[in-house]
Amino acid sequence: MSMRKGRLEGKVVVVTGAAQGIGFGCAEMIGAEGAAVIVSDINVEKGEAAAAKIRDAGGRAAFVRADVASESDCARLMQAAIDHFGCLTGLVNNAGWYPRATLENTTTEFWDKIQDINLRGPFYCCKYAVPLMRANGGGSIVNMGSINGIQGLPTLVAYAAAKGGLLTLTRTLAGAYSRQNIRSNYLIPGWVLTEGEVALHTSGGHSFEELSSKGASLGLGRHQTPLDSAYACIYLLSDESAQVNGTILNVDAGSSTLPIQSADLYVG
Repeated sequence: MSMRKGRLEGKVVVVTGAAQGIGFGCAEMIGAEGAAVIVSDINVEKGEAAAAKIRDAGGRAAFVRADVASESDCARLMQAAIDHFGCLTGLVNNAGWYPRATLENTTTEFWDKIQDINLRGPFYCCKYAVPLMRANGGGSIVNMGSINGIQGLPTLVAYAAAKGGLLTLTRTLAGAYSRQNIRSNYLIPGWVLTEGEVALHTSGGHSFEELSSKGASLGLGRHQTPLDSAYACIYLLSDESAQVNGTILNVDAGSSTLPIQSADLYVG
């Protein structure tokens, strides 16, 4: 019996915000499916551990620290794929930041930081990834989106604007580079109780038990997990999605079709 070939065999993928949560879930599965992966994050200790875990499982991975708000860091990050593994075929723009603020409470500094991480960062990464993908004959960009990019919440004004901008950027790049075999798609992960998500809400007085119980009210009766997003990410990075470009892939169990969730809790 022949060994199963990974769905991403021969590919090289950069994942931002990959030290934990959805980013690590994607990076771990990318490595398991045969691709070499550049694990990137601002947290060096967790990022190094994440890359080591992928290698310990038999995958190929290297950690590169990068702040996506820095253009030079993003340029260096994309080049790291070439330096470590010889090419770049995939990019997962996952790094994000989503603290709460209403319109009246959103300062200019807060607005700018949200845009820097959630929109400017993916722009920088795409800017420097596209020429490298073109040189290799094509590639796939997966932008981690949000339900808030379509229907924002009152306490996530700046975040919703950034994720809406990311959706437009995704569709623009999809059209601009399709003839160069570079695809861009927007993945909505739903409500995942990542480490950062739990920390955000517990600091606001919500218990983990309270957060967990909210899953029963979501579409299909539970919270989404990093694994749910990772399966979708693998599809979009693989040749199986060769004709999928400029689309929104919802992995939110239909939550975006339901009445809007609690503004105090839901991110998505």
